[in-house]
Amino acid sequence: MSLLIMKNIPKSQSKSKVWVVENGQIRSRTDFLVTEEPLEIRLVSPAQTVAVTMRTPGADFDLVAGFLYSEGVIICQEDIQQMSYCVDSDIEAEQNYNIIKVELREELKPNLPSLERHFFTSSACGVCGKTSLESLKIKGCIPVNTNIKITSELILQLPTKLKEAQNIFTKTGGLHAAALFDIEGNLLKLREDVGRHNALDKLIGSAILSKEMPLNNCIVMVSGRSSFEILQKCIMAKIPLLCAVSAPSSLAVTLAQEFKVTLIGFLRENRFNIYTEAERII
Repeated sequence: MSLLIMKNIPKSQSKSKVWVVENGQIRSRTDFLVTEEPLEIRLVSPAQTVAVTMRTPGADFDLVAGFLYSEGVIICQEDIQQMSYCVDSDIEAEQNYNIIKVELREELKPNLPSLERHFFTSSACGVCGKTSLESLKIKGCIPVNTNIKITSELILQLPTKLKEAQNIFTKTGGLHAAALFDIEGNLLKLREDVGRHNALDKLIGSAILSKEMPLNNCIVMVSGRSSFEILQKCIMAKIPLLCAVSAPSSLAVTLAQEFKVTLIGFLRENRFNIYTEAERII
C-alpha cells in the first residue's frame, strides 16, 4: 500500500484572539483552538463518496483506515492499495487536504449501501442500536475471547498516562483522545481528535496500517463517555477491555455484555465502575 502525502496539510491547532474576564477585569490574549474541518472519504472504484466527517487534521490516513475497518469495508492493511489527498485541478487548492481518495484491492466488493447512514457524520454522531447490533452479527463478530487479568492498580494509572500524552489537549483543552495500552499498562499509542469516534478510528487505523491487528491483548481508554458506536469499533478490533473517564450509555453496556467486553466507566482519581465482565479485573 502506498500513501501519497501533500505538503501544507492544515495544523491540528490554530491561534485566536480572546478576551478573558476575571475578577471584574477584562484583558485580551492569544489562545489556541483545536482545528475542526471536514474530511471527505472517496473510493476510486466504484467512484463514490462514502463519508464526510468533521475532524481535527492529523493522522488522516489512520482515520480513513480505521473508519473503513470499523464499517467492515476492509479487514486488513492489504485491502488498501493506495490512499492520497485529492489533487484534482477542479477543486480549490485549499480543499485538497480535506479529501482523501482510497483505492481498494481490485477484487474487493464493498457493501456500499451499508455506509449510507454515514454519508455525513458529525464529530459526535450516533447510530441506531438495534440495527447496528444485528449488523455486527452479520459481519461475523464474535464475543471477545481472552484470558487476560488486569489489576485495579494498573487501571487507576491509565488516566494520568493518557492526560500526560495529550499534547494538543494541553494547549487547546478542546478535543478527545483514545489511547492504546498493553496489559502491563504501557502506553503504545495515542490519537486525538475533536470527535470521540474519530479519535478511536485513528487509533485503530494506525494499528491496521502498522499490521498490529488484532488488539485482543490490549486496553483502550477514551477521554469521554462510552457510546454504542465506541463499543462497536472496539469489538471489530477485538479489544477486550475499554475504559472511559465518563459514563457508558445503556446500549454500550448491552453491547459489552453481548460481546464479552470488560467495560469500565467513571475512571477518575482513585475509583472506577465495572459494568461488564468484572472477572478480568483483579
